[in-house]
Amino acid sequence: MATTAAAPPYVATREASNTGLWSWITTVDHKRIGALYLVTALIFFLIGGIEAEIIRLQLMQPNGTVVSAYTYNELFTMHGTTMIFLAVMPLSAAFFNFLVPLQIGARDVAFPRLNAFSYWVFLFGGLFINASWLLHAAPDGGWFGYAPLTTMQFNPGLNIDFWVLGIQILGVSSLAAAFNFITTIINMRAPGMQLMRMPMFTWMAFIVQFLLILAFPVITIALVFLQFDRFFGTQFYELAAGADPLLWQHLFWIFGHPEVYILILPAFGLVSEVLPTFSGKPLFGYPVMVYSGMLIAFLGFGVWAHHMFAVGMGPIADSVFGVTTLLIGIPTGVKIFNWIFTMWGGNVRFTVAAKFAIALIALFTIGGISGVMHASPPADLQQTDSYFVVAHFHYVLFGGSMMGIFAGIYYYYPKITGRLMSEKLGNWHFWLTFIGMNLTFFPMHFSGLAGMPRRIYRYDAGQGFTTYNEISSWGAYILAVATLFFVWNFVRSRKRGAVAGHNPWNAPSLEWSIPSPPPDYNYAVIPTVSSRYPLWDHKGAVVEFHEGEPIKTARELGIPMPFPTIKPLFTALFMTLMFTGLLFIHKNNWPMAYTFMFGGAAGMVASLYSWLLSPLE
Repeated sequence: MATTAAAPPYVATREASNTGLWSWITTVDHKRIGALYLVTALIFFLIGGIEAEIIRLQLMQPNGTVVSAYTYNELFTMHGTTMIFLAVMPLSAAFFNFLVPLQIGARDVAFPRLNAFSYWVFLFGGLFINASWLLHAAPDGGWFGYAPLTTMQFNPGLNIDFWVLGIQILGVSSLAAAFNFITTIINMRAPGMQLMRMPMFTWMAFIVQFLLILAFPVITIALVFLQFDRFFGTQFYELAAGADPLLWQHLFWIFGHPEVYILILPAFGLVSEVLPTFSGKPLFGYPVMVYSGMLIAFLGFGVWAHHMFAVGMGPIADSVFGVTTLLIGIPTGVKIFNWIFTMWGGNVRFTVAAKFAIALIALFTIGGISGVMHASPPADLQQTDSYFVVAHFHYVLFGGSMMGIFAGIYYYYPKITGRLMSEKLGNWHFWLTFIGMNLTFFPMHFSGLAGMPRRIYRYDAGQGFTTYNEISSWGAYILAVATLFFVWNFVRSRKRGAVAGHNPWNAPSLEWSIPSPPPDYNYAVIPTVSSRYPLWDHKGAVVEFHEGEPIKTARELGIPMPFPTIKPLFTALFMTLMFTGLLFIHKNNWPMAYTFMFGGAAGMVASLYSWLLSPLE
């Protein structure tokens, strides 16, 4: 049976040489790199979840004895670091890699090898940070690493060194990817794919890349200052030396608040793909959604000091940052209403993906409302460093980012694998997640208002926190069960899921016009686009697509594709070894430090030189 699509009638499979473990290690295919990001980030998500479960077990009863104070500090530091830098960000990167070229009608990203390099740096950076557990030296200064408490005077172990160096390694990955995707989106769009015809996910991805390029250098500066203080005795954060201890907070939060939008905007983009498809109508207010994303990114750099109302900046600074924090709620609220109006009057299909997308609207709104409350300095002074703030940012980042990412996984799983995830198991996952998430984090509003501070590892029975913590812990256990349903569904569906076809959802954008999973080259002929919804509007270069057409390979079609190569992996590995050498400076083991630093640098330069000299295709 023929269906209409915006791509030529070719179904391709990977050539025999493109199978096996070696093919994954050497791949430069953006879709495979996206799959690698997805699986790796989900594993780190499970690790971060295990850390959270131990935290909730410790806090379930007064005077908990599950872990020591020292281990508890490691757990909450690694939980935050893992979820932000090793789970949510790379889960977003998985969708950047897989979807952006498909959505703009391109055959690949602009720099395929740089793309592979970005993944391997992420992987080695994540392994580097988590290797600290093996040395009983996991980071223990919070995911925010406040100096001077993280200087050598107050934290002399290797713990903070792992954190400082690991975040810098991960920053290299993020920056490499950002430059790659900006170049790809600007230069490689299909004919007719004007900026205002791009799918909303690609728009949000585009905006996020600029946030990464502008925000990560700031945290890099802060980390280098801290690194020099720890390794070489400088005093960038030492008050007695004439420095300002608040310098770290300013630098960190100038990065840290744009980071919130780096985490949430990709989820917004995914929801903006899911809801129109399952509402059967175009996204309401497309131009306003684009401009609100830009405004969020712009204002995101002007609100950082609302994290610092308690440090005594004075009434003028407090007033300015209070106003900017209120203003940023406007473009965010616009998106909420546009999603609601997208569903209004539509024929909504309540698939698992749609349910997660709708849950994002509800839960992120709760987190947004409590965030606006923090725009008031007097209210913030009462709420800061309490569990009220913990509730707020989990509603934003779990209720927002993760709900959107789950929606995206259920929605795009058939495009990635060619098979559908089970709706039955997915519904168990959704409802348990929705119930568990609210049971876990909503009581924290009340425990925070009752005075429970953040980051304490135990509390007394008479302080009024017990009931709230019991409910939160039971909610966390429900979340753990929900995650097991997801993992089973994710793994099981790879082989046993229903065959999807090229467009099981009747979606409107280009990526659904080609086979599932897509061929290596994506499009045998680059499509011409003349509308935002080419598969719904049937405008421009539209041809007949027949399921089961004769198999064609890139070689048969004469399409040049980049050669697989292991050189990006070696470049990333040697760069990580170079950073590892800095750990030995802390122990004054200069022979090992020189061996790792100079050996790693030499290997990195040699690998990079070989990479640059080898042919691309």
